[in-house]
Amino acid sequence: MAMVKKSITVTEHQEQWMQHQLASGNYASDSELLRDLIRKEQMRTNEVEVIRQELIKAEKSGFSVRSTEDIVNAVITRKQANGGL
Repeated sequence: MAMVKKSITVTEHQEQWMQHQLASGNYASDSELLRDLIRKEQMRTNEVEVIRQELIKAEKSGFSVRSTEDIVNAVITRKQANGGL
C-alpha cells in the first residue's frame, strides 16, 4: 500500500501521551502509533454503523411478543450452536 507523508500538530499533553506509548514499547514510532489509532477508529466506526443498521432493522420489524428470558435463552442457544460459549 502506498504511503502518504503527513505533517500534524498535537498539543503538549497529546505529545506526552504519545511519548509514553513509545517509551512503554507499544509502538516503534509516532507513525506506527497514529496508523494504529486510525485503524482502531475505522473499525469502531464500522461497528457503530453495523449496530445502527441492525437497530433500524429491528425498529422496522415491530414489537416482539417474546419475554426477556426467551430472548436471552435464544441468544445463548445461538452462541452455543456457533461455538461462542
